[in-house]
Amino acid sequence: MKLAILSDSHDNIWNLEKALQKLGDAEKLIFLGDFCAPFSLKQIADAFAGEIHCVPGNNDGDMFLLMKIAGAAGNVTFYNPVGTLEAGGREIAFAHYPEIAEGLAATGKYDAVFSGHTHVFMEKQVGATVWVNPGEIMGRFGEPSFVIYDTVSGTIERVMV
Repeated sequence: MKLAILSDSHDNIWNLEKALQKLGDAEKLIFLGDFCAPFSLKQIADAFAGEIHCVPGNNDGDMFLLMKIAGAAGNVTFYNPVGTLEAGGREIAFAHYPEIAEGLAATGKYDAVFSGHTHVFMEKQVGATVWVNPGEIMGRFGEPSFVIYDTVSGTIERVMV
């Protein structure tokens, strides 16, 4: 199973559109926070038919409207501040903040842990756990990117937007 992991779009709907067109055969999507305006979540939900799992970021102020859009979409689940799920036989955890994700990775309970917030791509092995920041969709600190996590092979593929 392939999971698309995106973070920190900060209302850059143009880069988000490009990213959504490059999801390939991803079956689930995890968003690590900082949609900013709720219309970015609507854009994702309209474009991606599979399950969408999200955590809020520090710039997601209108949680009421985010929850309303998530409920109307029918395929969006929100977690706060940490999301966990099993996908393709792998245990996965995700959070917006790297400080939280680092602790999750250190527990050794998860095959993969994902975090955003810094806007900078990072892939690090912590024991048996891979900890990844997919970079940013926004494009403020470099070329926008996201990752595809393949649960069969356990590999991470960085996709440039």
